Amino acid sequence: MTDVLRRGRASLAFSFFAQGVAFALLVTRIPAIQDRYGVSDALLPAFLAAVPILAGVGSVATERLVRRIPPSRLLRWSQPVVLLALLGVGAGERMVELGVALAAFGLAVGALDASMNMLGVSLQRSYGRSIMLSFHAVYSLGGIMGASLAWVGAHWELALFVSYLPVVVVLLPAVLVGSRWYVDGGRGGDVVAEGAGGSGPVAFTMLLPLCLVMTFAYIGDSTVSNWSAKYLQDVLGSSEQLATVPYNVYMVTTLLGRAIGDFGVRRFGAVAVVRMGALVAAVGFAVVAGAPGAWVGMLGFTLLGLGLCVLVPQTFAAAGRLAAEKYGPGGSDAAIARLNVFNYVGFLIGSPLVGALGDAWNYRGAMLVPMVLVLVTLVYARSFATQPDRYGDGHERPRTADVGRGSNGL
Repeated sequence: MTDVLRRGRASLAFSFFAQGVAFALLVTRIPAIQDRYGVSDALLPAFLAAVPILAGVGSVATERLVRRIPPSRLLRWSQPVVLLALLGVGAGERMVELGVALAAFGLAVGALDASMNMLGVSLQRSYGRSIMLSFHAVYSLGGIMGASLAWVGAHWELALFVSYLPVVVVLLPAVLVGSRWYVDGGRGGDVVAEGAGGSGPVAFTMLLPLCLVMTFAYIGDSTVSNWSAKYLQDVLGSSEQLATVPYNVYMVTTLLGRAIGDFGVRRFGAVAVVRMGALVAAVGFAVVAGAPGAWVGMLGFTLLGLGLCVLVPQTFAAAGRLAAEKYGPGGSDAAIARLNVFNYVGFLIGSPLVGALGDAWNYRGAMLVPMVLVLVTLVYARSFATQPDRYGDGHERPRTADVGRGSNGL
């Protein structure tokens, strides 16, 4: 493997890490953000929904921009915007300032998430084996770091700006320097990219099962990231400090699952890994819903991390592989940008849905809804199978065909 690819992998991994830190610092301090700006419980779901809506807009724009601009360039400039927007959330005092900061955060995150996963899939294609889970493992590591810093901020009762400023000061120059070594994969011409990224029925039909899996996975993930702190504090009676821990526990278990996940995909195949992940996540939601206290709730969030952690990376990898086989590398970029929109569809549905059910019914019952949706993933697990018959028209590449396959040929 060339030094260029190694440097590209390391620099992209750091980008995933930085995004994990930034996102965790935002979502684990939601109660503090709510108190600082006077956001009511009724209004909070609207603020939480605005971020994924704008992120979806950013991802749609990215799908069109990558026809002319390399994903590495989009990533290079979107990540600093995310970090500065996070700082803006901590610096504001009025609700309108919070809205502006969250709007900038959402738009930039859409471009950031799409371009990071484009580069990850193209590097996986170059390596010829499953490595996508390793990038998302580093994201989980960043989430652990961010959640830990959030706990420190809550423990010492630090102002949000004081908590966020040192992180941005360290990460901002680091990601700008690291962006020098991003590696764009080989890309097809504009005609290929437009064919993959257009609104034709063939492309949409090919991606539809994966779009549904992505939606269900992020409904589950958004339930943890947006509601775990409030669930532990309001339903299970924990302290504010302890309420920051579930997301940290969740990120620890996603880190562990993703750290070994690539080996599981190579050994057992993506289909088996996705099925097991969906089953474990469903059990986790059931434990959270029935937890008598905070520590049993922690166990449920632990299982959720182990189960949900494999679904999203494998969905991106499957979409990129299928689109590259049919349309070439440019098609892979467009397909990932389109699939990434359903990341935010899941967040858009998950946060308001759990909040509305929690207010109208109770939050324990609300946790059963993402459990059922994650189980539906089992119906679409076969979409993750590698299908050699998709190769053709002179594009047979045995090394690439092995990406994501285990020894059983899945």
